[in-house]
Amino acid sequence: MKRIVNVHEAKTHLSRLLDEAHAGTEIILAKAGKPYARLVPLEKPKRKLGFIEGHLDEEFFDPLPETELNAWEGQ
Repeated sequence: MKRIVNVHEAKTHLSRLLDEAHAGTEIILAKAGKPYARLVPLEKPKRKLGFIEGHLDEEFFDPLPETELNAWEGQ
């Protein structure tokens, strides 16, 4: 969905417009009746896969001791 608002309305209702943009509405800011800028939410950063490679010791993959397993299970 797209919405066009003038600069005066944008200054008056900026918080509401930010909420609308964050919810997915494309807000076009108009100056003197002409499109001037666009208010859109920031893109979520892409997750970098494999960033932890080489940072885990081999023992990380060893089975946990019974006492620790029991603690996780509330026993």
